[in-house]
Amino acid sequence: MAGKIHLDNIDQKILSYLIKNARMPFLEIARECGISGAAIHQRVKKMEDAGIIDGSRLIVKPKALGYDVCAFVGVSLIQTSYYTEAVEVIKRIPEVVECHFVTGDYAVLLKIYCRDNDHLLDVLVNTVQKIPGVARTETLISLDQAFERQVYVKDKKTAKSSKKGAAAKEENE
Repeated sequence: MAGKIHLDNIDQKILSYLIKNARMPFLEIARECGISGAAIHQRVKKMEDAGIIDGSRLIVKPKALGYDVCAFVGVSLIQTSYYTEAVEVIKRIPEVVECHFVTGDYAVLLKIYCRDNDHLLDVLVNTVQKIPGVARTETLISLDQAFERQVYVKDKKTAKSSKKGAAAKEENE
């Protein structure tokens, strides 16, 4: 995608519904938006083609599958030239669910899910730290995930009700 795509109010509303429930039928979204189902299909296709929407996903809760430890691992490389090779190896580690090239003390930041601390130790010592070019790692274990969400998409209905709520609150004070 070369530049930013302008989303009108209907596009924003469609995204808002799909973020809340990716399985929401297009005809139901069409009724909520006051346009045809075909128009919803066209707009979603336009957003997919523009790279705004990248499919839809089923969200699996790691703890429900026995992955009780979530850790963030900062990886320092001997030289940044090892980045591409290191990422290719990291892609093959099933416990790694996210990999970011970052600024700061580390070159790479990983999000890892493991069954327990012994499993995490094994992944760190026998896999991550043996990747060519890795100088050192630092691990932070997540004690609780307070929330998780998609990027904010302005929902006109929510924005209006929030303004009305704020105005009503001011009137009552």
